[in-house]
Parts: sequence; structure tokens; C-alpha cells
Amino acid sequence: MGRRILTCFCAFLFASALGAQAAQTLTPQEAGWLEKASRVEKNGWIFLHLEGEPFEIGFQRGYLTAAEIDECKRATIYVTKFDTAKDWDFFLDAATRLFKGTLSDEYVLEMKGMAAGMTKAGKPATYEDILLLNGSTDLMGYWWPEQKKEPAKPAMGCSAFIATGSATAGGRIVMAHNTWSSYVDGRFCNIIVDILPQNGQRMLMQTWGPSIYSTSDFFITGAGLVGTETTISGFSGFDETGIPVFERSRKAMQYAGSIDEWIRIMVEKNNGAYANSWLIGDTRTGEIARLELGLKHHSVEKKRDGYFTGSNVTDDIAIRVDETDHPYDDTRSFAVARRERWKQLMKLHYGKIDVEAAKRMLADHYDIYLEKEIPTSRTICGHEDLDDGMVPGSGPPYSPSGAYDGKVVDSEMAKQWRIWARWGHSCDISFDAKQFVEKHTQYDYLDGYLKDLPATPWTVFPPDRK
Repeated sequence: MGRRILTCFCAFLFASALGAQAAQTLTPQEAGWLEKASRVEKNGWIFLHLEGEPFEIGFQRGYLTAAEIDECKRATIYVTKFDTAKDWDFFLDAATRLFKGTLSDEYVLEMKGMAAGMTKAGKPATYEDILLLNGSTDLMGYWWPEQKKEPAKPAMGCSAFIATGSATAGGRIVMAHNTWSSYVDGRFCNIIVDILPQNGQRMLMQTWGPSIYSTSDFFITGAGLVGTETTISGFSGFDETGIPVFERSRKAMQYAGSIDEWIRIMVEKNNGAYANSWLIGDTRTGEIARLELGLKHHSVEKKRDGYFTGSNVTDDIAIRVDETDHPYDDTRSFAVARRERWKQLMKLHYGKIDVEAAKRMLADHYDIYLEKEIPTSRTICGHEDLDDGMVPGSGPPYSPSGAYDGKVVDSEMAKQWRIWARWGHSCDISFDAKQFVEKHTQYDYLDGYLKDLPATPWTVFPPDRK
């Protein structure tokens, strides 16, 4: 009862803080929904607990994070128009057309509930808004480039590993991941949500804005599965008749009882969006797997001893040759350099990998191409904002992007529904948005959309466990 009272009081304060756009009065049913939900903020993260039927889970999410989703929408509209010269309505129409008939009723209800919760909290939104934001990776990252005959432009890039057996201390699974993207987009990935749905399994995941799936992809499921991924760079291909990634990924988390079932859901009617190297582990058996999923091709590897790593470059030959234009062996590439650094780090820590070693690896600043310690776009803890772009093949100099978080879990933590997370760079370097724009005026069009990324401590979630 204590948590329910606190949740309702926090909801009242949240609604009161909305100012001119005052929240509407909650119905008894809506108040009852919110009694089962909670929001806690700690060290840059927002932790949510949601439970119930699909519409009420969505309502809880929309109401408790209305301000954040509204800001996510504002920033996405601005960046999308700048990048594509297309208005929001253009992509709303595309989302409605492309996703019609591809979504499960429960996820449609959840997104409708999210829009209703936001509107009730004083931040009006439509189902179509929430649908588009959930499908933004599919649409802006893959469908639109396909219309332009360009390589995909996924919203995320990452560094990750999963290890088991003799590779780890105690033989348990250890998994680590950091998320890369523009700091404009990435600042909305500071949500960790614990979902207890009416049907299917409980899920604990990092997520973005209003996403019903993880998006940044770090999760634990009630089937004992843990998972993460790294995006395949230079990918081209999209099937408009396929199922969007946000449907497949959420369904796999919620309903897959094994690694094989998880892979089947992800592969079936795949539309090609978010082509990834997926790293999955089963904490019940110690088995780990890597699914490299393109559009035309996919491959699966499994082992109970060893590791897999990810750095945005595929090892699958068919995907590499037929579906990407990214180099495989050029260490000037941000992806190839990190893949080779992972080899060094795995060799260095083999047999001793635990959560503390994983934290240190995510903070690594060794540039394998320059052969020295220096934070660049080629280091595991990536800092494109500090990279002068002088190395051929680098991205634009001083791009405001890089690795802005870190997450680590092992088998024992997963069984207790706990993860380690750090908001901001896994090292101790902070990003000051005002100073950055003043120094690099070529990015002043992002003024007001870039926000600070201060150094924060590693924190266990859920917080304040008793």
C-alpha cells in the first residue's frame, strides 16, 4: 500500500507540474491503473514499473513519462525535417500505410493507451504519433533510405559482448553493452522499464522515449533469456510487406521460451529493419547465441563455452557481400577497429570476465588504429564528439555522438531481476552541450536539442531494493 500511495502522490505532483497544460482529472479506473505503476529517478535514469492489460500498461507509460515523450517527439520532428526535408505528416502517412495489418492487437492497444495517458497528463498525443515514434527506426532508418537508394541510416550503433563457460569467472553468463547514436536522439534512452503484462512473460529492459520494445536493446525476460545487439553498418534492404522490428522484438521478449523460439520470432516475416548482430543468452543452461539478421540472409551460432562480440560489422559472409557496403578489415573503420579491440580485451580478460571487468571494458579508450589511449570514434567507449576526423574513413569531425551509456548483467543478477547501468559515458568524461555548440558552431542548428551528458556512477536497477 505504501508504494501505491507514493505512486499516486507522485502522479499528482507530476500532473501539477505541467503548468498551463494542466492534466485532466483521472477517472477511478485510471487512478487504479496508476496505483499499480511507479516511477523513480536515479543518476540520470528513469525507472518505471508497469503492469496490467495492454491499454493500462500503455496508459501508465504515457502518463508517467508524458513530458519526456513529448520532448522526444519534438526533437524527432525537428531532426527528421532537417535530415529529410519531409514534414511529420509525411511519415505519419507512411507509418499508417506500412504498418497496417502487421501489428498484434495488444501492441496497438498499448500504444493507444500511451497516447491516452499522455493526453490525460496534459501532453496531447495521438496513436499515430506513438506508432510513428515506435516505427522510427524502420521508417527513417531503413524505409526512407531505400526510397532514396541509399544505405540504411539506423538510429543506433553499439559495442557489446556476451560470454559464458570458461571465458567468465565462475562460468556464468556475463553480458555488456553500450549504445551509440547522436546525443540528440540518445538522450531519450535513459529509461529502464519493468513490465509485468497480463499475458506472456515479465520483461526488464532499457528503452527509448515511447518504445514498446527496447530499441537500444538490453533486456532480461521471464524465460531466463538475456539479450542485446549491435547494428550492422552499411546495410541496404527493406521489405514493405514484412513485420516491423518493434513488433518482432517485443513479441520475442514477451513470448519466447527459449533461444530458438526467440530467433524464430525475429526471423519470421522480417522486414529488414534494424539489421543486427543479436547476442542472446539462456541463464538456465549457460548457452549463448549470435543471430546475424539481414533481410535476404541470416545465420545462427551457438556455444556453451566462449564469447561473441559485436561492433557494427557483420561476420556473416552472405550478409557482408550481398547486403552491406561496409569494409571488413580496414581498422580505420570505427566498427572494424572496435571488433579488433574486443579480440584483445577478450584475450586479456579470458577466464576472469565478471561484471567489474565488463564495466572496465566498456570504458576502454585504446584506439587500435592509432595504437594509443585516446577517446575517438574507434574506441569501445566511443567519443565522436572528440574525434577530429583526420583518419581517413572517419565520420564528420567532432560529430555530437558516441557511446552515452553502459549496462552489465550476469546470470545471477538476471535471476534476481537486476542490472548494472551507467548513464553517460562509461568513462568519467562528461559532455557539455553549451560549450560544445560554442566551440563547434557547425552544429549550432542543434542548439536547444543537445543536452548535457554528465558523468554518473554505476547504479543497480531496480533501485532501492529491500
